[in-house]
Amino acid sequence: MYTSRAEEQTVLSWLGQKFNDYSMLVKMRLSLTVVFSSIMAFLIAADTISLTAVLILAAGGFLVTGAANTLNQVLEKDYDRLMKRTAERPIAAGRMSVSEGVLAAGMMSLFGITFLAMFNPWTAFFGTFSLVLYAFVYTPMKRISPTAVLIGAIPGALPTLIGCVAAQGSLTMLALTLFALQFFWQFPHFWSIGWLGFEDYSKAGYRIVPVQEDGQRDRRIGLQALVYAALLIPVSTLPYFLGVSGLVSAGIVLMLSVFYTVFSYRFYKKWDRKSALQLMFYSFFFIPMALVAFFADKI
Repeated sequence: MYTSRAEEQTVLSWLGQKFNDYSMLVKMRLSLTVVFSSIMAFLIAADTISLTAVLILAAGGFLVTGAANTLNQVLEKDYDRLMKRTAERPIAAGRMSVSEGVLAAGMMSLFGITFLAMFNPWTAFFGTFSLVLYAFVYTPMKRISPTAVLIGAIPGALPTLIGCVAAQGSLTMLALTLFALQFFWQFPHFWSIGWLGFEDYSKAGYRIVPVQEDGQRDRRIGLQALVYAALLIPVSTLPYFLGVSGLVSAGIVLMLSVFYTVFSYRFYKKWDRKSALQLMFYSFFFIPMALVAFFADKI
């Protein structure tokens, strides 16, 4: 059967749009960041490194994260339409039906948790727990209370714990340490983003950023950012005392934590767009650099 060039271009255009839509649906960059954290934790914790195991962990982590992000967009489609940065998401924009999104999330969660279960039951449990907590507790809580940030920080920090558990087969002190590192990191990271996107979040009805009586941002989030960043200073040295890494990585991550605390302090004191931007951009580099330092020192 003959297919015209115009028809071929139409099909290619449709496929390209579908690829873009699914990339937005799973929040590709966020999912890849999650996978990176999990793999690095696995490499730090593992006695021997298997490429097959790394690929299985990457596939499982990506699919579970993609499923959670998809369910998030299904549940928030009406709110996503109200914010500039989310209005073009496929379900919010009407390019994808809710049923297609739910089906995609179901398939991704099924295969993702199956891949994680190939390591041990703990890995599958924490993967499932992360998915449920993010999609069905954190997501609706965002419209109710700033407590959502605390709840969301748990699934946000679980990738490193999952990577360690996949390598070690049990819940160890190293797993809890890397979990704490990523857990505390999230508060300065999110509060800087929340400060910058305050108007957009408020317009969409999200209550994740605390407000004062006059309706403006509550300065206490600056203090929280500072406190949580400071907590990273002792946590950054724990892998050394656990015998997992050496003095070099401990020194590097310690300095990263000190600078993170300095940026958080500036944010707290200056309380302006510039300090929020500086803290946000620095936060993007903190976790990757810390995990790479621990792994590099190990090898």
